[in-house]
Amino acid sequence: MNEPLQCEFLLVRYVPDPVKNEFVNIGVLLRETARPGEPGSAAPLVRFTKDWARVRCVDPDADIDMLEAMETEMRRRLLEPGADGPPLLATMEDSFSHQVQITAPKACLAENAAAGMEQLMQLYVEPRKLRARQALTGRAAIARSLRTHLEHARVWDLLQKRIAAAAYTRPGDSLKIDCGYKPNGVIRMFHAVSLASDVELAKVLAFSAPALRSGVARVEHAELELTAIVEPLRNGHGEVALGDDQVEQYRFGVETMETQQIRVLTVNDLERVADTARRELRV
Repeated sequence: MNEPLQCEFLLVRYVPDPVKNEFVNIGVLLRETARPGEPGSAAPLVRFTKDWARVRCVDPDADIDMLEAMETEMRRRLLEPGADGPPLLATMEDSFSHQVQITAPKACLAENAAAGMEQLMQLYVEPRKLRARQALTGRAAIARSLRTHLEHARVWDLLQKRIAAAAYTRPGDSLKIDCGYKPNGVIRMFHAVSLASDVELAKVLAFSAPALRSGVARVEHAELELTAIVEPLRNGHGEVALGDDQVEQYRFGVETMETQQIRVLTVNDLERVADTARRELRV
């Protein structure tokens, strides 16, 4: 039986009001503890929450874009040659935001780094039961599946997230596309759309597509490939998984988006989407 892995972890906290000292744990940094005479062997792991509901409860005006970008930046800095632990963490804490704090390290044992990270996330950051997380439906479930596949392909940190349509259309446009990247003169954008529960989003995306496409050509000098990720119409047994009224709504949503040259894929296609991104981004 393998010996448990000796590690230490630090919590990343969002502190909306340092005076009140109220906080929400938003992430975990986990690293192996070097044994006497041995250097640490693996790069530190960093993971932030995917569910910002608790942050929004304590601070409705929280800058979620900034917090998501912080995860990517923290991971990048920790992978830099010569990253030396506490001094680097102190520098990051000072440079990120006065609303973000990093706790002192605590020791822990884990079967492996990945299992340890999962356990710490459930214990300190996302304490809800697993079945509650699995109960995500509609757009939230599709968006999580999209992110999960891209993370497994190791490209999530390389993508632009929550892309503001207003940058390409006009000021005041509140639409934000989930993620995208630019390979070889083409910008690929992906957005989760639930046709079973919110066909209105399909109409919004279809309405926005021409202006988005024109804006991308003007601003980025590139073509836009806009993809909607939807739930499958049929289950794994080939049976229609929706009610009759939902089937009509589903087909209406697909046709509405495809009329505006939006590519429509289901969550069953996400492995292929992630593989393409990994190949094009040369990961």
